Amino acid sequence: MAGYASLFTGGSEVPREREAPPPPPLYRILLVDDERNVLSALKRVFRQENYQVETAASGEEALTLLNQDEFQVIISDYKMPSMTGAELLRTVKAQHPEVIRIMLTGHADSGAVMGAIQEGAVYKFILKPWNDDDLRVTVGLALEQYDLIRRNRALQRENRQKSKEIQALSRMAVTHRSRLGVLLHKKGLLNEQQLQQLYKLQQSGKESTIKLLLDKGWVGEKEIRQLLRKELLIEEVSLPEFQVEPAVTELLPHSFCKRQLVVPLKLVGRRLMLAVADPLDEGMLEELRFVTGLEIQAVMAGTAAIRAKLEALYGSDGATPTIEELESLVSSSDPFESVEVVIEQDEDTSLEELLQSTEEPPAIRLVNAIILEAVRLGVSDIHIQPRTKSVVVRYRIDGVLLDKIHIPHALFPPLVSRIKVMAEMDIAERRRPQDGRITVKTPMRIVDLRISSLPTITGEKVVMRILDRNASVRSLDDLSFSSDDRDKVAHLIAKPQGIVLATGPTGSGKTTTLYSLLQHNANPTRNYVTIEDPVEFFLDMAGQVHVREKVGLDFPTALRAILRQDPDVILLGEIRDFETAEVAFHAALTGHQVFSTLHTNSAVATIARLLDLGLKPYVIASALEGIIAQRLVRRVCDACGEPVAADSAQLLHLGAPFAGNIDHVRQGHGCARCNYSGYKGRLGLYEVVAVDDELRDLISARATMRELNRHVASRSASLREDAYAKVVAGLTTPEEIIRVLGTAPGGGTEQIGREPT
Repeated sequence: MAGYASLFTGGSEVPREREAPPPPPLYRILLVDDERNVLSALKRVFRQENYQVETAASGEEALTLLNQDEFQVIISDYKMPSMTGAELLRTVKAQHPEVIRIMLTGHADSGAVMGAIQEGAVYKFILKPWNDDDLRVTVGLALEQYDLIRRNRALQRENRQKSKEIQALSRMAVTHRSRLGVLLHKKGLLNEQQLQQLYKLQQSGKESTIKLLLDKGWVGEKEIRQLLRKELLIEEVSLPEFQVEPAVTELLPHSFCKRQLVVPLKLVGRRLMLAVADPLDEGMLEELRFVTGLEIQAVMAGTAAIRAKLEALYGSDGATPTIEELESLVSSSDPFESVEVVIEQDEDTSLEELLQSTEEPPAIRLVNAIILEAVRLGVSDIHIQPRTKSVVVRYRIDGVLLDKIHIPHALFPPLVSRIKVMAEMDIAERRRPQDGRITVKTPMRIVDLRISSLPTITGEKVVMRILDRNASVRSLDDLSFSSDDRDKVAHLIAKPQGIVLATGPTGSGKTTTLYSLLQHNANPTRNYVTIEDPVEFFLDMAGQVHVREKVGLDFPTALRAILRQDPDVILLGEIRDFETAEVAFHAALTGHQVFSTLHTNSAVATIARLLDLGLKPYVIASALEGIIAQRLVRRVCDACGEPVAADSAQLLHLGAPFAGNIDHVRQGHGCARCNYSGYKGRLGLYEVVAVDDELRDLISARATMRELNRHVASRSASLREDAYAKVVAGLTTPEEIIRVLGTAPGGGTEQIGREPT
């Protein structure tokens, strides 16, 4: 991107005190318009740029020039005789798909123009009269995209070549010369006939000796490993204790490791430590020495441990992001997803270096790989955190943060700069927090990323929240409510006015619950409006407003405007302050049904929080219809969950009703489906409080928290009681309840009451 610094500023680049960069490529631009004066004006826009500009007075002439020479960009007017700009650009897309297509239009048919855009025939469309600077920036970004796609295609060709090399490598170690069979025969563990059959199988197939032995069941794996330890003093390692660097895993392809049962562990100098199931396979080890050019230090590990480690390192299927996925991430061919970068240049040298660093392939590939892997694993948040020795990428999976990728510090600055450019953040500002947003398109999903950067003493920490555009709204029956709570919630939704609040910490599923309430009794006779920051689910039946505080569209302003739009049901993303709370509660008092969220620890604490915001007690008592306090806990994996004896000391810490009432709990022991965590997915814990007349009297009279708690406890199941029911049902574990709700008062430490974020 540094090569286009002049396009953003209108001036020439500042030469560096380094070796001279290679001359920039000569770009060819084709301008098409039936009016000569327009063509002349367009040529003047680019007179100071290093472009070769050609002109054509019609679509037919433009196609002739495109067939004769190579062009990178075509800019066409829409309204032309015989062939319109939309028809021309569709033809160019079909015949020359690599050319970036831009349309100029003044009073053209908007339907035809939008049709061309939706078909992908137009990269960008610009209204007449155009702004010269905007047009130069647009062309500069278009050329950047052209170069990026061209490099991706070159990378794709290189990837195909590398794939052939990897396949060749994967076919190498097929002539096994393992001494394992001979050793077992000498020790009387194999007879003569079995040894002969083993040799025949080795010659006819590509399987390793150890795999053939285990498949036949002639000798147990424990006996083999014990023999190798005693007779040959071969070192055996525990694979879970090894933290393998990503660079080491790239030394050998996943398919080879999986078939030959080997795992690269660490590289010290020119010596590669390799965990193998058969350390006596000299043929395979010699070929690895030849191919890698490294000394091989073979250590022994069990086959099950090797397979588990391979899945942890390479993934369950060993899939890596394809070139098409990478191109869909960085390409902006869809004009609705295009990003325009506006840069205010304060420090020329540092800014230029940052821009150049964002274009380096490692930074681009690294960002793509981080995002694609997160999408594949179903991650909710990505944390990129600089530490003393390295930069770690952490994924929040099912509410728990896990360290997944370690990055050298040298790659951290271009990585952060790349993310900031994609999110339209100020890459020159590294001293204050910033927020941004990225839309990522893959062949399978479209996700929005909310970006937040925070300066720390070790560097900028970046957190990306992933919001899935394709996520469907869950029905009320899918939210794991108990039957009593399900009936209470259905009764709350049926009321035509009043406010229902979902409460809990960040990431506890409050918005998911509200959308389920919104959609439960939805019908076309009512007007639904949502106000969020940002919009997390997409509903065609609702008018959805995305809050933009930078332009003055905050929650109170949007809510007041919505009240003039005759709404029946309002979903308010969050009540943050008195002004928002006042408008929301008065809307509930004047005949509207309002759903919203609040950050509190319990249902009763919600009332105290509303009073703390400044609302009058009688307003709260009159408008509030219900409170749903909730948390999310991990669900026990259906594939590997099995009953185990309950830990009585652990249950004692959880207090009533857990202590002394549970003999067995269901727990997952770990499998490939749950990534060996024992948990797969999450479910909710709920406390549903329906506001009755007695509770309204208590609120109006400013009753104490003790009185409110006593009344609510007599009519509603608490979060801890709902958690008990779900542990008894085998849906989750006591460890999860302690992690999310903490220990009970008197049963251990103080109740924590919220999930770590």
